[in-house]
Amino acid sequence: MASLRKFPFIHRRPSLASSIANGLEGGGLSDFRSGLFLTAPRRTGKTTFLKEDLIPECVSRDWYPVYVDFWSDRDTDPAELINTAIADEIAKNESLITKMSKGASIQKLSILKTASWDFSKPKLSKEVTLSKALELLHVVTGKLIILVIDEAQHALNSDSGINAMFGLKAARDHLIQGQDIEGLRLVFTGSSRDKLAQLVLKKNQPFFGSSVTTFPLLDEDYVQSFTKWVNEKLADGNQFSTTDMAFAFEMVGQRPELLLNIISTASLSIGDAPNLRTILTDGAINIRHGMWSEYESSYNALTDIQKALLEVISNKVSNNAQFSAYAQSTIHEVSVVLKSLGSKTRSNAASIQVAIKALGAKGLLWKSSRGNYVLEDRGFVEWFKMR
Repeated sequence: MASLRKFPFIHRRPSLASSIANGLEGGGLSDFRSGLFLTAPRRTGKTTFLKEDLIPECVSRDWYPVYVDFWSDRDTDPAELINTAIADEIAKNESLITKMSKGASIQKLSILKTASWDFSKPKLSKEVTLSKALELLHVVTGKLIILVIDEAQHALNSDSGINAMFGLKAARDHLIQGQDIEGLRLVFTGSSRDKLAQLVLKKNQPFFGSSVTTFPLLDEDYVQSFTKWVNEKLADGNQFSTTDMAFAFEMVGQRPELLLNIISTASLSIGDAPNLRTILTDGAINIRHGMWSEYESSYNALTDIQKALLEVISNKVSNNAQFSAYAQSTIHEVSVVLKSLGSKTRSNAASIQVAIKALGAKGLLWKSSRGNYVLEDRGFVEWFKMR
């Protein structure tokens, strides 16, 4: 069997890309003109979809997509990543800007007179706002700009990142109003629904009033295509069944990379194995057990008050309820869990504050710059249900 790693498998989703693009255009069943916020767990295919399906669909409609990935460089401030990406696109159009500025189109490029532009540098000058930069890119190209920001929740980690989000909102509003053609659409993705929602839920957040959309996970079509792709590399009498592949895919949380890992490992023993089902299902179950054991280990290392608080927060997430760290209801709920654990630890504002700091230090709880608390890994919600 040939190495699967040499034959990367990509499952195209043109219908989904077309549907989302229709929403961005304002002509679909959903209207995403004010912004699209897509969320799904990490490694479930969001980035692949953006690069392989949605961005090509935008290009086919003669739009101008700009892609920024906050996950790719987590040590760099998100505001700087946005700045650099837009500056790079403007620099690519320098010759066109120069040509237009010398001709009759100078009236269209009045934006050039409002700030100092240096196309030789990979950054926008401090006086150039995101709104001005995106307006220039829109006017010069004559195209609808589609700004795609992957793992957008990282903008919440700093004041400058949040300010950049407000800057994008201002740019969106500016390029929708008073234009011959609308100039900008915003697409945000996030692997944490709770974090991404911080951009839309409250009045002091940049995109208040928008909603978070669940990204459709890969389904039966993916499993069938993947199974066919794998079986083409196997002998006729040694084939995986779609049913077994679907079971394995569900067990690994519908994560394509983890499924490929199982198949790649299985390929080493397929020649001698009498039962492909056993290889596939055992591999998937082992991965699932490994995932659960990580949660178990993290939980067991906590103090009683930390365990109780983590469970209360998970229950809030499961019920789509707001978590208020020091509310009397929270103190009571933590107390109830502590009692169920047989703990004598007291639940009060002081003990909860200490527990919150500890969970944050352990990487289990995240606090936004606006003071909101969410789970770093929503998988704990499923783990508590499983227990």
